[in-house]
Amino acid sequence: MRMAVGAAAGEGAQSPGPAAVSLGLSVAVVSSLVNGSTFVLQKKGIVRARGRGTSYLTDIVWWSGTIAMALGQIGNFLAYTAVPTVLVTPLGALGVPFGSILASYLLKEKLNILGKLGCLLSCAGSVVLIIHSPKSESVTTQAELEEKLTNPVFVGYLCIVLLMLLLLIFWIAPAHGPTNIMVYISICSLLGSFTVPSTKGIGLAAQDIFHNNPSSQRALYLCLVLLAVLGCSIIIQFRYINKALECFDSSVFGAIYYVVFTTLVLLASAILFREWSNVGVVDFLGMACGFTTVSIGIVLIQVFKEFNFNIGDLNKPNMKTD
Repeated sequence: MRMAVGAAAGEGAQSPGPAAVSLGLSVAVVSSLVNGSTFVLQKKGIVRARGRGTSYLTDIVWWSGTIAMALGQIGNFLAYTAVPTVLVTPLGALGVPFGSILASYLLKEKLNILGKLGCLLSCAGSVVLIIHSPKSESVTTQAELEEKLTNPVFVGYLCIVLLMLLLLIFWIAPAHGPTNIMVYISICSLLGSFTVPSTKGIGLAAQDIFHNNPSSQRALYLCLVLLAVLGCSIIIQFRYINKALECFDSSVFGAIYYVVFTTLVLLASAILFREWSNVGVVDFLGMACGFTTVSIGIVLIQVFKEFNFNIGDLNKPNMKTD
């Protein structure tokens, strides 16, 4: 959920000064590292609670991961208010390798050399994708946002996302969720399509609520609806993140979740702000390379994660037998 909040908050930002850029980037780096530790701490709390036969809601380590997640979201929001999206969003990739390293110490999770290479490629591909993605146009008024939210293309996209979520939550997840990591990740990532316009709309509507004009009442209703949508989205994401951490390695989950969430949020933003028509040849090729790199990274993480292979095996001589 951290990418959705950042992408929405950063729209339409003005050019910051050097001091603001330095401060914003520093906050973004710290937030990325904090966010990278959240899945590991929550997974550690779940393992500890399972060993005691109690609920993870009673474990202090799990709560420390939950608090870290909240602090990371606040840090991301502050960073995006000071620095343009294109400078901050790629820094979210720093949390993936940091989480993998932390998991190797706290959870004793093993990630072979191919899995580590997959994490690196996934992060690199996501950064390339973000840099070359369509840049959303500035939306500064409630009326402009309402016009875009009611656009038939975006409404159709949200209907498709809602249908996919219903299928995943009520049919696919109960049967295949505990054995297929992409089920839970898909649920959490698809919800980013709702958090992006919700967070953007709340910020714009809040500016008009306290004005003494006819539009203030309309802004209040819009803000309440978007708050409800955002709240439901966050609660559902939080639930399925913990379900995934009960079944899968936190390092693998963190890498794939970052990639899929970022990709779907960028897609939702592009549809909402309709900027694909302005993509040049260089950006198109950059996005194609980013998607290819991300796909290769996910394959390395998923397909070869059970292989008992490390860098030391490369130095062993080949033993031939007649």
